[in-house]
Amino acid sequence: MNTLLSIEKRNAVLLKMAVLLEQERQALIDINKVDLDSYTGDDISMFDRLKVDNAKVDEMIKAVTHLASQVDPVGVERFSFKHKNGMQVYNKTASFGTVLIIYESRPDVTVEAAGIAFKSGNKILLKGGKESLRSNLKIVELWHQALKEQDTSTDWVEYLQFNRTETQAFLEKPSQKVDLIVPRGGERLIDFVKEHATCPVIISGRGNNFVYVHKEADLNIALEVIMNGKSKISACNAVDKVLIDKNLSNKDEFVTNLISKLKASNIEVLGDESISKENGIEAITSDAIWYEEFLDYKILIGEIASNQDTIAMINKYSGGHSSSIITTNEAEAQLFMENVDTAAVYHNASTRFTDGGQLGLGGELAISTDKLHQRGPIGLQHLVTNKWYVHGNGQIR
Repeated sequence: MNTLLSIEKRNAVLLKMAVLLEQERQALIDINKVDLDSYTGDDISMFDRLKVDNAKVDEMIKAVTHLASQVDPVGVERFSFKHKNGMQVYNKTASFGTVLIIYESRPDVTVEAAGIAFKSGNKILLKGGKESLRSNLKIVELWHQALKEQDTSTDWVEYLQFNRTETQAFLEKPSQKVDLIVPRGGERLIDFVKEHATCPVIISGRGNNFVYVHKEADLNIALEVIMNGKSKISACNAVDKVLIDKNLSNKDEFVTNLISKLKASNIEVLGDESISKENGIEAITSDAIWYEEFLDYKILIGEIASNQDTIAMINKYSGGHSSSIITTNEAEAQLFMENVDTAAVYHNASTRFTDGGQLGLGGELAISTDKLHQRGPIGLQHLVTNKWYVHGNGQIR
């Protein structure tokens, strides 16, 4: 196990990484271009996530710089107790030890997730996808350079160049101790990790997010929120399903307007039985589609009878990620927010804010749809476990 580095050393490595990313900006973009040119798949959202341009490098630099400015998440006192026998008891945060991050196509994860894991005192094992191998190896080379310049072991950041079979073997029988695994990617990746892992896994599950337009909705807000929800189709916080209250006044006019706006943005619009019949759009052939996360230029609109029905529908079909109610009625909003079982619930705002940076955490390792040990964006302060510190002077029980 690596000995915990001082916070000064961890911050110095992060700041050095920011300098190196700036120095090697063009080299990284050029190497990434080779990955992009070699990508033969037809998954548009994967291609989108694979790309590194100037804006993406700016984000990487910002992420590590911001991490360096944050307080140390390790050793934070969470509880203290003075035993009647004189012992002083504390519970403090502690790093996990070694964190394995398995992800697809996103070179920025090699910066941001590794940075969060490192800052919280963990050794990081990175297992990226083959489509981004060149970009990832370049970034890991920069991590190693930053570590070396601080006279620190390069073991803190390790890249696992494994194929699927080797990954499975490592998950089932790790060749080194792994304390936590965070898979970031599609359902197939997550199911694969859950099936084979022998240590705790934080599930960063599917999105499949819903917006409910309540009968007392401000229709301008509803339009803006839905359109914004489709502004980045590769994001797990994108909107896939819209439920419209059948008692909404001007419902027909609103739906017509919404559909034309979506189509103008090249988004394929599907409808349930009543919406498709009234608006001449393609009808769904099975209810199973309500479970699907699209990650595509595609949206499904349905009609619903009430807030209670909406809550039940979201709790049945959504991925447990994000959901939003558009209403001017505070009591209805509260009912929705308290009872919808998703990691983030919104009132009159876009689901696209479910993101560590947007919710004040700086950045995120993943967005957990699990309930243990942290739900929603996993920030720096969540990538820790805890430990009991008990100080005595000979007490026995």
